[in-house]
Amino acid sequence: MYRIIATEGRAKRAEFHTVHGVIQTPVFMNVGTIAAIKGAVSTEDLQQIGTQVELSNTYHLHVRPGDQIVKQLGGLHKFMVWDKPILTDSGGFQVFSLAGLRKIKEEGVYFNSHIDGRKIFMGPEQSMQIQSNLASTIAMAFDECPPHPATREYMKNSVDRTTRWLARCKTEMARLNSLEDTINKNQLLFGINQGGTFEDIRIAHAKTISEMDLDGYALGGLAVGESHEEMYRILEETVPHLPQNKPTYLMGVGTPANILEAVERGVDFFDCVYPSRNGRHGHVYTNFGKLNLFNKQYELDERPIEEGCGCPACRTYSRAYIRHLLKAGEMLGMRLCVLHNLYFYNHMMEEIREAIEQGRFAVYKKEKLASMSGGK
Repeated sequence: MYRIIATEGRAKRAEFHTVHGVIQTPVFMNVGTIAAIKGAVSTEDLQQIGTQVELSNTYHLHVRPGDQIVKQLGGLHKFMVWDKPILTDSGGFQVFSLAGLRKIKEEGVYFNSHIDGRKIFMGPEQSMQIQSNLASTIAMAFDECPPHPATREYMKNSVDRTTRWLARCKTEMARLNSLEDTINKNQLLFGINQGGTFEDIRIAHAKTISEMDLDGYALGGLAVGESHEEMYRILEETVPHLPQNKPTYLMGVGTPANILEAVERGVDFFDCVYPSRNGRHGHVYTNFGKLNLFNKQYELDERPIEEGCGCPACRTYSRAYIRHLLKAGEMLGMRLCVLHNLYFYNHMMEEIREAIEQGRFAVYKKEKLASMSGGK
């Protein structure tokens, strides 16, 4: 159940009830591709930094250790010792980005594993079965991720196929949720809107999938090479045609600025590898811009990454110490930067929720963007 608590313009502050707990939105989902956040971050850490939803990847877990193994071990929640919601993406993006050689047919996609080269087939039914074995809270529909840029004709055919695949996902999910040995019989299904930067294709697809009465709706195929302005335009045109009484998820986005702009346009679920990937390279987010802790200017800097930050890194360690760890190739340096960045994102979402509730999101957004474009 999705309940809107407050709105400001198109921005929504809501809560989404699931079998694994209530998700307060807008929410940033912390990306743990193979059932772990890269950078030696444990599930206890995730609790400590205010993570609401962990996101894992269907394709990667299917290839290793194998979704059947995860099922035998009691599902993803038990396997990684996490009791809050988990979203699994369908594997579609990875099939299209990693597979290299692949054949797209109506039944699904034939491709080779990026790990050992073995032949794999994945279609809507297989993706749902894998996600059911993983027993995530929210499963994503299997879609085609068209290349950017793509011709109008290619995009139209691709989107039509994605719609047919979505109907198959819905049927298979209902079947799986009714089986005796299914771990999570309350697994939710989100559909994915596609259409590249073609407004009319996006809007028509949004209208079509809205009629399928799914648990939530995502916008896919953005942040794949188009400009930020194009992405914002597509959100502006498309989001109003998705159900307002269901959560809206912008996949794979993005920077703090991207998130603020998308919240303003009605989006309430986000995920991105930026905070963990940047953290592993010593790049940390602050309210005054991004810092590169490898820089010599921090060699004798005894301040925390950010004054007043409540993350585990800032409560204890100095910029100088973390820089030393990074320069020495010590994993603790990466870990502390990742923890800080995820805390920053999670805390920013708390601020966003509070601002919408208080009717001051527009002011908050303006001030946040202004301060983050600084740097110190």
